Amino acid sequence: MAIRTRHGHPVLIIGAGRGGCALLEMFIEDSLVKVVAMADTNPGAPGIRLAKKYGIPTYANAVDALHACKDYPDCIVYNMSHDDSIAAEADKIFGGKRVASGPEVKLFWQMVTNLKKIKDDLEKSQNHLQSIIHNVMDGIITIDESGAIQGFNPAAEKIFGYPQQDVMGKNVKMLMPEADRSQHEAYIHQYLQTGQSRILGIRGREVTALRKNGEMFPLEMSVSEMMLGGMRYFIGIVRDITERKLVEQQLAYFAHHDYLTNLPNRILFSNSLGQSILLAKRNHYKVATLFLDLDGFKQINDTLGHDAGDQLLQEVARRLQNIIRTSDTVARIGGDEFTFVLNNIGSNENAEQMAGKIIAALSVPFDLKGQQCQVGGSIGISIYPDDAEDIENLIRHADAAMYLAKQSGKNTYRFYRDVLREQSADE
Repeated sequence: MAIRTRHGHPVLIIGAGRGGCALLEMFIEDSLVKVVAMADTNPGAPGIRLAKKYGIPTYANAVDALHACKDYPDCIVYNMSHDDSIAAEADKIFGGKRVASGPEVKLFWQMVTNLKKIKDDLEKSQNHLQSIIHNVMDGIITIDESGAIQGFNPAAEKIFGYPQQDVMGKNVKMLMPEADRSQHEAYIHQYLQTGQSRILGIRGREVTALRKNGEMFPLEMSVSEMMLGGMRYFIGIVRDITERKLVEQQLAYFAHHDYLTNLPNRILFSNSLGQSILLAKRNHYKVATLFLDLDGFKQINDTLGHDAGDQLLQEVARRLQNIIRTSDTVARIGGDEFTFVLNNIGSNENAEQMAGKIIAALSVPFDLKGQQCQVGGSIGISIYPDDAEDIENLIRHADAAMYLAKQSGKNTYRFYRDVLREQSADE
């Protein structure tokens, strides 16, 4: 066999069964060892097949293999067969004891088998971990002490819009808005100097992040620390919470607004009236509370259906919003009932004028499903501080005045003072 220049220590393996094959597999992946030949009487042995796959010369006779390798300097022979005469033949050919056989080969084979199993287990574990990292829905970002990005999984790529190769080795500040970058550096510096941190170990910390396209978005982040090979790393688990924030905003909005008309609901109306009372008390002015109940709504709802009724309420809400001042409030508190807060009305006549505007706005016919429909409105008015000085009584008195307006022929308004006058007359 012609001698060829090879990198790694030359090795001849005799015996291509399980042990020889396992030894060959290990040596193939080791740059310090170069298998120069393999021998076995069985041409179909697994080690022979593997050797041929990698272009390693194979022999059916161990002595032929020994002679072929005699010119390799310091060639080591691993006798994985059960033929103890191999050692003597090697001694004749090489002129020195370079054969590992017998009990030492058995021990070595067991060591190789165990190492291979450990290696396979480690590879499986690593592949499993890499699979999790690459398929997890949360972004995983690893940085070193200087802030340089060392790891950026596919989920992080999707969240921030950067391919991994564009961020590796760059400072993680590129993923933050300008206003937060110096603060981030201060956090890391403080932790490295004092060991005190306000970030590490905190789950679900909400921050603002920056996408590649310049868009800022809400991010939920949990950061932990890891020591590896004597180096300190920080691992961030990040999640884009844009959709969650939108849902939260919608829930918060509809907790205080009517789902059909988008007007403030009863809760927000009470809050608004409460604030108006506080300001009126401090600045010594009047606030009017109006209670509106539509006249004729039930008939439209019953004859044209609930869809038409909903359309009517939406159009009523639009008209009411158009006629009140920006400092005032109109709310839908249920069914076809609406309430108003009119701030700093000056005199009672101004509240009366607004009631007239509301009735006039409602008098214009509504186009519902191609049909012209008309409704009216009965309005009750109570005044702070003349009629009451708290939310509950102002609304209750406006409601009482509204019922008096209905009793008076509908599509009109009455003040709470009119209710008191009626009560006095009945007495």
